[in-house]
Order: sequence, then C-alpha cells, then structure tokens
Amino acid sequence: MLLETPPSRGPVADAALQIGHMLDFAVLTLLAGLQSLRYRRFPWRECVHQMWFLATVTTLPAVLVTVPLGVMVAVNIGSLAGQLGAQGYGGAVVAFVIVGQAAPLICALMISGVGGSAICADLGSRKIREETDALEVMGVSTVERLAVPRVVAATVVTVLLNGVVMAVGIGVSFGFQVIALNNSPGSFLGALTEFSRLSDFLVAEIKAAAFAVCAAIVACYKGLTVKGGPSGVGDAVNEAVVLAFVLVFIVNVVVTELYTVIVPARGAY
Repeated sequence: MLLETPPSRGPVADAALQIGHMLDFAVLTLLAGLQSLRYRRFPWRECVHQMWFLATVTTLPAVLVTVPLGVMVAVNIGSLAGQLGAQGYGGAVVAFVIVGQAAPLICALMISGVGGSAICADLGSRKIREETDALEVMGVSTVERLAVPRVVAATVVTVLLNGVVMAVGIGVSFGFQVIALNNSPGSFLGALTEFSRLSDFLVAEIKAAAFAVCAAIVACYKGLTVKGGPSGVGDAVNEAVVLAFVLVFIVNVVVTELYTVIVPARGAY
C-alpha cells in the first residue's frame, strides 16, 4: 500500500487529518506485524539490526542525562530533608522521582529525539529515492518490511534502556547522598525498598513501551509520507520529533493518572 500525505486544508483540518492518518497507520502496522508472525515472514534480521543501531545511539546520551539528574535529585532532596530532619527518607523520593517519572521520560526523549529522527530520516530518504515505491510495485509491503521491525526494535530497546536508566539514577543518587552528604546508606536503602513497589517498576516499563510505540509510529509515518525532496525530509524529521514529544507527555499524564486510580498509594486504604 502506497502511503501519501493528505492535501493541505488549513491548520486545524490538517492536524485532524494527520491524527486520523497516523491512527490508521498504527492499526495497519499492528495488523502487518501480526500477519508477518502468522505467515513466518517477520524480518528478524532487520529488527535486530535496528535494535543494535538504536541501542548504540541512545544508551550513552541517556546515561549522560541521568547522571546530573541523579545528582540534582540527591542535592535537592538531601538539603530539604536535612532542614526537616528527615534525612532517612531520601530513598523514598528517589524511588518516586527516578523510577516512576524520570527514567521513562528520559528514555522517551532519547528514542524520540535521537532514534526517531534517525528512523524518519532513513525512511524519508528511501521514499524520495523511490525505493519504497519499488518495493510496493514488487508486491512487498513497506509497512511490514520497514515499519514493523523498527517499531518492535524501538519498543524492546526502550524497555531495556529504562532499566539501565533506573539503575544509573538510583546509583548516582545513593552514592552522592552517602559520600557527599554523609547520609546513612541503610536508611536510604530502607526507605527505597519500603516505598518502592513492583507495580511502580512495571508501570514504568509500560510507560517506556508506550512511549517507544508512539515515537516509532510517528517517525515511520512521517518518513514514509515524505514529499518535497531533501528539504521535505528535514521538515518531516522536525515534525516527527515535535509530535512524538507531544504524544509522550500526553500518554505520560494518562498512564500516571490511571495508575494512581487503579493502584492506591502506600498507606492509603
């Protein structure tokens, strides 16, 4: 199926049409993925290649962003807890901030800004060189061959990267509070284990997977519907990154609110 962008009808109409087309593209991608698994023609080699590429371009930036964030959390929480005489509750705040919120968002920003832009530029360059049209003429679905492995790769890499970011953020906060602020390591770890739950980790992984799916769908859609030559590819990359960021924050708010309703806070009955 050849993908084309809808004609311009004004800013509001264009936004509504793009949302509808992206939802349609997401459904097509899901159906194409299920069909490729059913008929045993899933492009595993392309998926593994994309996973390795995304891991190499997102892991180091994510870690470099997490380190100063962990220090900032440790400094602010440590100073405030010291003023209140509650130094032992630093681990509880770290569990909420890093595990529940910061780690999935860092991964989402990496997969949207770094990985998503690379995916969109790659598919867009193939589109303007008419490689995708050639695939469709030969009877090969571009959604199944190009979009599905990238969405799967982005999801797997983001979920794994989320665990790495959690470990780095907690480790940096723990080290700074113990070494620089002379807080008790036992009280930090005790508060961390007391106020963090398995459900917090699971919902953080669900957030990371949802963020990755949104970013990858937007990047693939924008890349496969590029028009206007090389300048159109640049515009598509910029639009993909902005749209992915907006969707990430919307999904984050929805999932967070649903989680607080479904799973009550510790101590709430």
